[in-house]
Amino acid sequence: MKSFTIQEINQILSGNLVGNTDQKIIGPEQLDKAEMNHISFVVSQKYVALWEKSNACAAIVDEKLEIEPGNNRALIKVKNADFAMTKLLQIFDSGLPHFEVDIHPTAVVHESVVLGNNCRVGAGSFIGKDTVLGDSVTIFPNVTILDESKIGSGTVIWPGTVIRERTEIGQYCIFHTNVSIGADGFGFHPSEDGRSLVKIPQIGNVVIGNGVEIGANTCVDRGKFSSTIIGDGCKIDNLVQIAHNCVLGRSVIIAGTSGVAGSAIIGDGALIGGGVSIKEHTIVHAGAKVGAGSGVMNDIPAGKTVLGYPAQDARETLKQWVALRKLVKK
Repeated sequence: MKSFTIQEINQILSGNLVGNTDQKIIGPEQLDKAEMNHISFVVSQKYVALWEKSNACAAIVDEKLEIEPGNNRALIKVKNADFAMTKLLQIFDSGLPHFEVDIHPTAVVHESVVLGNNCRVGAGSFIGKDTVLGDSVTIFPNVTILDESKIGSGTVIWPGTVIRERTEIGQYCIFHTNVSIGADGFGFHPSEDGRSLVKIPQIGNVVIGNGVEIGANTCVDRGKFSSTIIGDGCKIDNLVQIAHNCVLGRSVIIAGTSGVAGSAIIGDGALIGGGVSIKEHTIVHAGAKVGAGSGVMNDIPAGKTVLGYPAQDARETLKQWVALRKLVKK
């Protein structure tokens, strides 16, 4: 188990140490759950009272807050407590699970596969024909990667993930459990006699940039033709559906249970809240923000914040909600 003195932690965080504690700190914890060997966080004034009642021996604190450490307790004051918390979590991270051997004997790796240096493949995984893995790719147990796919260096793929044929994935990506990449897009049209539905072949692929993280049980469908594209640095939460031929720019954030319909475009740096629905062929321009639970029916201008169903200017939506409340009270 890792443990650090308060002085060691303060040196890593480059903060201002107020007070002192002789406790060895074994990890971070919430204020109300912490024990005496834990460090916690006070990011706003409303948590100051919780610090006074907490058992934690130390806390990371926003430097603007007025707060006292107490007996045998210490505060590390920093400009940005959220950034400092990220650094702290990194030093207490225990790392990836251990591999006994680099390529497990039960893994099926086609003879044509090109493996970079230091690749690891877990038990029961399958890697298909003519696939290329860059250096230090980690594939956990029961992952399927089908033919002619390319996986960039340093990418980590957690159990249960399925990556369909001809997918291209960049460097240092993370795919959490049960992600589906490259499944057929949802495409059907009525038969000529009108008595059934005919499946439209989906012959494109998925192209994913560098530094992309995709949450558990999320689906990214292949293009009908051409590619579904996820740009560099995108962060996609759990249970998100991204349909065929969508294009995401750089550093797009999509929160859980959102759905993006076919051929939608989401520009660089856009923020999509949880449970959002985005209509096919719409454009969410760069830097736009879509509030949770909204339904995007039309294009959203760059930098605009929208809310509601259908989504419109957030301030206008809030005014309407206030007006409705007044009507109900009358």
